[in-house]
Amino acid sequence: MRLTLLALLTLVVAGIVGLGTTWFTATRGTELNTLTIGAWTARPRTGTSEIDPYARASVARSGELPIGTGDGVAFTATTDDAKKPLDGRCDVVVRGVTPAARFWTLTMYDPKGRLVSNALQRYSFTSQEIVRASDGAFEVRVAPRSRAGNWLPTGGLERYVLQLRLYDTPVGVATRTQRDAPMPSVATLGCP
Repeated sequence: MRLTLLALLTLVVAGIVGLGTTWFTATRGTELNTLTIGAWTARPRTGTSEIDPYARASVARSGELPIGTGDGVAFTATTDDAKKPLDGRCDVVVRGVTPAARFWTLTMYDPKGRLVSNALQRYSFTSQEIVRASDGAFEVRVAPRSRAGNWLPTGGLERYVLQLRLYDTPVGVATRTQRDAPMPSVATLGCP
C-alpha cells in the first residue's frame, strides 16, 4: 500500500512539473534560436521548417502567423535598452536606423497582441511614411501625450510591445551582432 501511494504521489508531482514547464515555455517562449540585438529579439527560424518544438508550441498557442525566412524577420521589444519594461505612461524614444530592408513596419501592441486603441487610430509607422533626418535616421516618440514628429500614442496603457518587421532583408539566421544588423535604440526618457 505504501509503495502504491508513493508511486501515485511521484506521478502527480511529475505531472504537475511537466505541465507547468510546458505551459511556461508555450506562453513565454525559450531562448533557443533567438537573436537579440539591444532591446530587440527575433526568432528567425520560426518561419522555417527548422522551427524548434518550443517555438512551434508558442506559435500554436498564440495563433500568430510568423514571417517566412524568405520574406523577412520580426523583432520584438518589451523593454528599453536598459532592460526597463516599456510603460505607456512614460515617454519612450525609438531612434536610429534599421538594417537594410525593402520595407519595414514599427507597430505597437498590448501584451496580448492586440493593437493599442487610441483616439488617432495610429498604430504603426512604415518605412515609406516616417519622417527622417538628413542622415536617414529616424526618431519615433511613443508617449501618452501628443509629441511633434513621429508619434505613437499609447493611450496611457501600462505595458506594451513594439514589433519591428523587416521585409526582404538579409538579416536572419546568420546575423549575430549590431554590426550585422544596426537596430534602432529604445530609451525611456521620462515618467510622470
